[in-house]
Amino acid sequence: MLEQVAREAGYTRGALYHQFKDKQDLALAALQWVLDTWEQEVGRQVEQESDPVAALLTLARAHTVFCRRDIARVAMALRLEFSGQDHPIAHEVEKGYHALTGTCVGFVEAGREAGSIPDGPPARDVALAYIGAIEGTSIALAGQVPQDAALVAAAAAGALGLDPRAMYPSYAAAPKETHS
Repeated sequence: MLEQVAREAGYTRGALYHQFKDKQDLALAALQWVLDTWEQEVGRQVEQESDPVAALLTLARAHTVFCRRDIARVAMALRLEFSGQDHPIAHEVEKGYHALTGTCVGFVEAGREAGSIPDGPPARDVALAYIGAIEGTSIALAGQVPQDAALVAAAAAGALGLDPRAMYPSYAAAPKETHS
């Protein structure tokens, strides 16, 4: 992955290292680049939605499209590598994850207030289930374009307590299995 980042930046791997104080500094810069890119490509689309359910479903679809590229693997790899550690990279990864969770909690609460998301478990738990549905389904459906985004939105809708068939019309029209 570092070879690819260096090549795309117009550097050799060695020259890339010389741009940063150490590997940690490089990893933090790469993580910030991923988060900034996510904000530009996903966050801006979400900000345009005034309805909380529309915002959450837009986030699900746009995040899935974002995850089709290698850039998303950087944050995922850092999160797995540093999970549970008292380390500057772990703190930055978790800071980004907590910000996303907080945003989703706000949308869940607003949706409940508007009556578009049903009451149920605490909003934070619903937000975490929603994020897990997006992440897990995106990973499971990697490379399954274009239905990946619709299926991720359906999984996200289910986590929110909504009817997932409304998110994926052909899902609702699929023939039912019959058992003899």
